[in-house]
Amino acid sequence: MKNARKAPQDPTAGQAAGTPAPAPRVTAAREEERGTRNRVVRSILDHGPSTAAELALRLQLTQAAVRRHLDTLVAEGVVEPREKRVYGARTRGRPAKAFALTDCGRDAFDQAYDKLAEDALRWIARCAGGGEQGEAAVAAFARARMAAQAEGYREALEAAAPDKRTEALAEALTADGYAATARSAPVGEQLCQHHCPVAHVAEQFPQLCEAETEVFSRLLGTHVQRLATIAHGDGVCTTFVPRSKPRRITKTTTASASTAGRNPA
Repeated sequence: MKNARKAPQDPTAGQAAGTPAPAPRVTAAREEERGTRNRVVRSILDHGPSTAAELALRLQLTQAAVRRHLDTLVAEGVVEPREKRVYGARTRGRPAKAFALTDCGRDAFDQAYDKLAEDALRWIARCAGGGEQGEAAVAAFARARMAAQAEGYREALEAAAPDKRTEALAEALTADGYAATARSAPVGEQLCQHHCPVAHVAEQFPQLCEAETEVFSRLLGTHVQRLATIAHGDGVCTTFVPRSKPRRITKTTTASASTAGRNPA
C-alpha cells in the first residue's frame, strides 16, 4: 500500500488564538524595497538630478520600478521633480522630468556643518589673537548669536503670566528644535532641553552654553543656574530657575561678563 501523501504543515499551527502569524516574506520584501529606494537616492546624490530612464539604466532596473520608487520618495519629501535642462535644440515632445534631492533628502547623508562651525569659531579666536583674547571673541560671538535668537522668544514670554514664563520659554525653544520642557522642582522650576542642535560644537566651545544661560536669565528676569548640559556629556541640558519675584525682561543685545551657568567642571 502506498503511503498517503503528507499534508503540508500549517505555519500557524500551535499559535495561540488571536496571535497574528509572522510574515517573514513580507518583511524581507519591504526591506528590499527600502534598500532599492536608498540606491535610487544615492545615485541621485552621486550623479546629480536624474531622469527615471537614467536611473533605470544606472541601477539596472525597469523604468516602471524606478518611477514607483520615485513616486514614494516624492511623497516623503526626499526628492522633487524638476524640468530637465536641455542644451542645444529642443526636440519635440514633453521634456523628461529630472529628480533632484531636497534639503530633507540631503540631510539623510553625512553633513559637515559641525566641522564648519568649529573651524569658523577657531578662526575667530585665532584672528583675535588667541589665548584669553580669542576666548573673549568667541564669547562675544556666542552672546550676539543668542541675543538675536532671543528676540524671537521675547514676545512669547512678555505675553505669558510671570509664573508661566519658564513654560513659555520651553515652548519657544521646542519650536527651534530643542525639545524643551518645564517642570516643577523644589523652590523653583527646571527647564530641560532634551536635544541640542549645536551640542558637538558646544563641546569644544562652552561659551555657547554660557551665553545661552545668560540669555535665559535675562528673559526670565531672574538668576538661573545650569545644572547639566548635553555638550558636557549629560543626557539633558537642565537649567534651574529659582522661584522668586521676577524682574522686568531686559534686552539681550548687551554683552555681560557674568559667568552664571558655566558648565560644571
